[in-house]
Amino acid sequence: AMAGMLEPHLEALRRELRAPDPAVLSVLLALLAVAITLLIWRLVQGRRSSRKAVLLLGLCDAGKTLLFARLLTGKYRDTQTSITDSSAVYRVSNDKSANVTLIDLPGHESLRLQFLERFKAAARAIVFVVDSVAFQREVKDVAEFLYQVLVDSTVLKNAPALLIACNKQDVTMAKSAKLIQQQLEKELNTLRVTRSAAPTSLDGSATGGPAQLGKKGKDFDFSQLPMKVEFVECSARGSKGEEGDADFEGLEKWLAKIA
Repeated sequence: AMAGMLEPHLEALRRELRAPDPAVLSVLLALLAVAITLLIWRLVQGRRSSRKAVLLLGLCDAGKTLLFARLLTGKYRDTQTSITDSSAVYRVSNDKSANVTLIDLPGHESLRLQFLERFKAAARAIVFVVDSVAFQREVKDVAEFLYQVLVDSTVLKNAPALLIACNKQDVTMAKSAKLIQQQLEKELNTLRVTRSAAPTSLDGSATGGPAQLGKKGKDFDFSQLPMKVEFVECSARGSKGEEGDADFEGLEKWLAKIA
């Protein structure tokens, strides 16, 4: 008799276990979603923390090596065209525990892609240095090199932060960062239209099809890229030349932000 009295309650319990309360189920699903999100975030952060390099790229004579020296020592030094890479740890001034590895890569046309190939996977960020004085004359070459960087499969996948450092602003004839951005967007748009053949990776292997730079059917602008792109005006020489301090506060703030 007692078993008969309990049977309805046992059956109700069985039904609850088979079909849990919708509110409880919603909470469990929400907790599961949070757990998965945290796991993905940790994996992404782990990958990012393993990439500590900030690559200094640009054409010859853009001022990469002097910027490299000034960031590390604060002092002016005579430089010459680099034929190999130089690297050193850069510590953020307001946080000694935050640091990145600055790597100055050669800008010569015959060397720059092979050095980029060597270091691109470790890049947390890229500083692309532009000679603001010679820019009007070199715009096509600057855009060509930048295009090769932006369509590289590893760069697209890792999406390192990108800073276009418009150097030599101490010279009267220097072009502004705004004008440089507009001209680069125009040249990059032309390049992606004229590149009908499938691009290759830096090691010469096919990527399997054309890389889409920006959004199809729209004129290219930097906001369409998977990485955040910023522009800054700077001067490795500084307004007082060799005897004065460099003028790159914007660059230092950016490095502190991405470190």
